[in-house]
Formats: sequence, C-alpha cells, structure tokens
Amino acid sequence: MTILTRYIIRSHLGPLLFTFSLLTGLLWVNAIAQRLDDLAGKGLPKEVILESLVLSLPHTIALTLPMAVLPAVLYTFSELAANSEIVAMSGGGVRPRKLFLPAMFLGVVLTGITFLFNDRVLPEANHRLKNLHISIGQKDPTFQLRERVVNVITGEGGLGPFYLRAGAVDRASSELTDVVIHDMSRQGIRRTTYASRGEMRMNDSFTDLQLRLYDGRVYEVRDGKRAGFRQTAFDRQVNVLRGVGDIFEDADAGYRRSDREMPVAMLLDSANRRLAQLDSIREESRDGSLEVVRRALGGDSAADRPGRYSKDPSGFAGARLPADETTRMAAIDAHTRETRFGSLRRQANRYGVEIHKKLVIASACMVFVLIGMPVGVRFPRGGVSMVIVVSALVIGVFQYGLSTGEDWADRNLATPFWSMWSPSLAFILIGALQATRIGRWTASARDSGWRELWLELRSGARRLGAGRRIP
Repeated sequence: MTILTRYIIRSHLGPLLFTFSLLTGLLWVNAIAQRLDDLAGKGLPKEVILESLVLSLPHTIALTLPMAVLPAVLYTFSELAANSEIVAMSGGGVRPRKLFLPAMFLGVVLTGITFLFNDRVLPEANHRLKNLHISIGQKDPTFQLRERVVNVITGEGGLGPFYLRAGAVDRASSELTDVVIHDMSRQGIRRTTYASRGEMRMNDSFTDLQLRLYDGRVYEVRDGKRAGFRQTAFDRQVNVLRGVGDIFEDADAGYRRSDREMPVAMLLDSANRRLAQLDSIREESRDGSLEVVRRALGGDSAADRPGRYSKDPSGFAGARLPADETTRMAAIDAHTRETRFGSLRRQANRYGVEIHKKLVIASACMVFVLIGMPVGVRFPRGGVSMVIVVSALVIGVFQYGLSTGEDWADRNLATPFWSMWSPSLAFILIGALQATRIGRWTASARDSGWRELWLELRSGARRLGAGRRIP
C-alpha cells in the first residue's frame, strides 16, 4: 500500500467514524424513545429492558453505516480540493482519477462488512427482539386480551386458572363489555361471573391485576360435602389477581421467522420452495384443463384408465356430471389455484426482495463513494452545508427508490431485481459520468461553491431540455 493510498484512507476514517457515531446515536435515541413507553412501568427486570434496547441497535447500524459513507467522502474530497492538495498531487504527476482507487477500496471493504452484518447479525437480532417483545406484551393482560376468545389468566404461585371472555375490549381505556369469568382457583368450587361491563387496571407496582365489574351476577357451585348452588347479583365488584404482572416468561425462539429475520441462505431456500410449489400448481392446472376438455368431448375419465393424467387434481374424476356442473366445478378449481398461485408468488417476491435489499444496502457503500468523490472535488467551497444538503438529497432519493421498489415487487408490478436495483444503477451511471470529468475540474476548484453548483444544475437542465426538443 503506497503512502498516497494510506493518506487517502486515513483522511476518510475520521469523518466516517464521526458521521457514523452521530447518525447511529441520533437514530438509536429516537428508537429508544419510541420503545420506552412499552417497557417502563411493567415491573420488567432491568436486564430485559437493557436487552431490548441493545437488540434495537443492529437495525440502526444497518442503516447508518452506508449512510455515513457519503458525507465522509464528500467532506474528505472537498477538503482536499479546497486546500489545493489535489492540485499539488496533479503537479507531482498523480492523476486525480487515481485518487478514486483508495476511496473505492474503502467502499469495497465497508460493503463486505455491511453485507456480513446484515446477513449474520441483523436477522438473529430481529428474531430475538421479536420474541422478547412477545414476552413483554404478555406482561400486560389488558393489551394481550383478545375479544370473543376465552383467555387464560394465571396468577402468583399458579393461582387460577381464570378463564375470561369479553365481547369487546377498548385498549385505550382498558374497558370490557359482556364479560364472562370462570374461576377455577379454589378446589371444589366453580364460580362463574357474568357482567355487562368491566375495567382492568394494574396496581402501582404493576404486579396485581384489578378487575372491576359492573351490573352482573355470580353463579357458584360447590362439590363434596357442602354441595350446593348459590346465585348473587351485584352492582359493582372488585376482583384482584395477584402476581399476574410478576410472571415474565421469555418467548420460545421457535416462532416462525419473517423475511427480515432470515439470512440469505434461508431466504433462498424459502423462495425456491415457493417457486417449486408454483411449478406444481402450473402442472395441476394443465392436468385439470385437459381433464375438463376430455369430459367436454365425451371421453373417458383419466381416473378410469392408466396414463399420465391418472390423477385428477380437480376433484371430480370418475363422476359423470352435467355439463353445467362440470363447468362450475372447473371454475371453482381454477379460482382456487389462482388464489394459491398469487399468494405463493407474493411470498416468493417478498423473499427475493429481502435478498436483493441486503445486497443493495451493502453495495450502497460503493455507490456513495462513486457519487461523493466527483461532487466533493467539483464543489469544494460548499463547506459542511453542501455536505449535509447533498447527502440528505442523495440518501433521501435512494431510500425512496428502495421503498417504492419494494412496494412494486410486492404488488408484482416489477421483478425483485429491477425494483430494488434501479436506484443503485441510476446512481452508478451518474457517478461514472461525473468521475470521467474529474481531470477537468481540478484547475477550477478555487471558486467552486454553491453558485457553481446551481449553475451546473441549471446548465444540465437546459441541455436536457434542448435534447428533448430535437426532432
């Protein structure tokens, strides 16, 4: 590694680390602020709260590492040009384009690091964080209570179980309507409570559940020697389930992984299985269509004779049906296959999008080097404000292209490859065209600032408009 290469790389490290630390800190603090309300006041162990906050950090790093490259490259090369170091290097026989190689080498290294991080660390962190949030959600019976379903609540020391059913749940006010509670907490006594409405509250230490019921009745049945039945009406009743908030069980890691919780190998395997199922549906559709045509022509059923189409996937082989009934069942079967085909296609596209997203985000390190170096050399007098504005503009357009491409792929409007790679390919083309002109800009770098940037953009817009008017 030459002295010049080490100097260029060393010049990038300071701005890169500063920008990366600043962006990561800001986004992580924002993530913590959003999650803090869901963690505080539930009596959770400190280790669980800390783990939840730490597990949200990999997602932030996956975003900020490529984002930090562009401001670092812009600042480094604008400083080199502003201090006439590029002019001095050119006077010493070093072509300005040769300065591109050390910066691109750094971009390649960061691309590899980002891809490994997104493929190995990020999916596992996302999966662990999801499981942890499921466990934390179970800490609050009010928010995990489901409507029109029998919910099982167990208290301290295995107290209960209590089987609770509510017709409606207002999660904002924690109010219940049409409440039914089956109490199995005392041996030999079965108590059923009906109430028109109720309220659920946790105590100050968030350990006990206080259930206030209104306008109801209690039916109690006793077994054994004191067997009997008792009915009680009430206007207001308070039930306290102790130790409900103290029960915290870490969710099992066996939950099904989403596409953002899978590495590339798992995504490829899932996508290939969906594609294999699509081929199977195509084969079934062809066999079913041939069977329908054979029946319409008055031929024998495929189930009555050996051959390639001995198995009738349409489900009505071997039965002599009227023509209208055959058409109806064929239409139902075709609609079912179409629905399955569309669902599998969307799933395969989603896995393909996630694979390409990992590659695109990692390759953004190289793309931003290609974009940042020509702009930094061409407009060195723009200062930090130019670095911030250009970085925000480029990163904003890049992220908008990714989100729009992901939506198009999910709606099957474009293939995962083109929908995810189009923004990167456009920036690569722009960066390559600008990089070919670096040698012309070195001599005019002294006065290149915001005015020059505006004049360059206006000149480019005029050339584009003139090109469109040519018949």
